[in-house]
Amino acid sequence: MDKSIFEHLSKYNKEVNKEMNEIIKTLSGGEWDKQFAGYFKSIHELCSHIFIADHKMFKRFRHIPKNIGGTYFEKEQTYEKTLFKNISEYIDKRAELDNIIIDYVKEFSQNDLDKDMEYTRSNGITLNKKLKLLLMTIFNHETYNRGMISLYLEMLGKENDYSRFIDYV
Repeated sequence: MDKSIFEHLSKYNKEVNKEMNEIIKTLSGGEWDKQFAGYFKSIHELCSHIFIADHKMFKRFRHIPKNIGGTYFEKEQTYEKTLFKNISEYIDKRAELDNIIIDYVKEFSQNDLDKDMEYTRSNGITLNKKLKLLLMTIFNHETYNRGMISLYLEMLGKENDYSRFIDYV
């Protein structure tokens, strides 16, 4: 698996989050917290979940090849249902994390992709996986949950389509 794939995925991630967040900015507080039937009941919950998962994963292996993000990862994130006080706070924090992800992907080498990473999940299970598989997991997780946000936005009558990966690379 070539490093350029992850460079494309990190850029896509940032750009599609930015596009999605332009729609999210238009939501009222009631729409941001509107309850739906999914596991994550609102767009607010989904945005919090994606952010926390990304933060936790990049914190685990930010030292490859060097410490990326400076003090950004010092705060421990817990899986709270709603992390952000408002949409504006979410958008600022999401943009900041997306930039850190792009910086991270720029820094690692092709050889780093095959390094084994041992980490402990929040449920206590310890895993040992190659960095390239962990990165694919992160980007896949983002895409899956953005699909849920897309569905909720459609249910609110908000037109959206940020599924065109090829348009972003």
